[in-house]
Amino acid sequence: MSMQYPEWIWHNGAIKHWAEATTHVMSHALHYGSSVFEGIRTYQTPNGPVIFRLTDHNTRLFASAKIYDMAMPYTVEQVNQACRDVIHANNNTTDYLRPVAYRGLGGFGLSADTPTDLAVATWKMGQYLGASVLEQGIDACVSSWQRFAPNTLPAGAKAGGNYLSGQLVAREARRLGFGEGIALASTGLLSEGAGENLFLVFEGALHTTPVSAALLNGITRNTIITLARDAGVEVVERDLPREYLYLCDELFMCGTAAEITPIRSVDGRQVGTGKPGPVTRRVQELFFGLFEGKTPDKRGWLEAL
Repeated sequence: MSMQYPEWIWHNGAIKHWAEATTHVMSHALHYGSSVFEGIRTYQTPNGPVIFRLTDHNTRLFASAKIYDMAMPYTVEQVNQACRDVIHANNNTTDYLRPVAYRGLGGFGLSADTPTDLAVATWKMGQYLGASVLEQGIDACVSSWQRFAPNTLPAGAKAGGNYLSGQLVAREARRLGFGEGIALASTGLLSEGAGENLFLVFEGALHTTPVSAALLNGITRNTIITLARDAGVEVVERDLPREYLYLCDELFMCGTAAEITPIRSVDGRQVGTGKPGPVTRRVQELFFGLFEGKTPDKRGWLEAL
């Protein structure tokens, strides 16, 4: 089935037809992976459509650019507006935004000076890992590919080149018949999924791997930690060994695309009862309750279109 692209995209300061947002094949980013990006969802609420944590996402976009010494030609506020503009241009019919900044056509060396191009695309994503996964869960596996070691690539930047690692993890999992892969850090301890953070449940408490475990400090991860603590659920950030995936009571992945996806088995071993458990369900209720008007938005995360 061919992809149906939206009609409009924002590119270098203007709304353009999708096919007109081009870049040269010799652009720096194409050869060296020198791009930073975000994934942002919009949701329908009783008070109208919102963009979830738009400013937080685009603030992280600029932080990723800073790590890679990439000059940004716009402000966070301008990128926020670009996100709104491209959603409006497509008649609010999409639910996912992709701002991406990248080194464009300039010099050809690794350290060459180039302009920074910036685009904001939007499309209809739906459930990233497949239909019904939020209710039924997925089967996952631990990948044979590890995450990068400290002081090699900065995992705290959401950079395009980092996702070569995620591609290896995800494609291996799909080839082996699993819904998603889980990566270990160079320490042999748990890191994260191919493009998602991990939460394990032990005796009603949430346990998640720390940012020092070669992972992206996800905005959905932060949302869950915040909402859970507000609701009186204990949250522990700590190093976790691989075998705890098999021993936990519940397990789920989270991310902007994956939202909150339960994991019912790892490496063929059933997790808990094999069904999404009560803590996972509670976290889903708290998260999706933000958009249903059931969870108070105490921090201004729901930003109007």
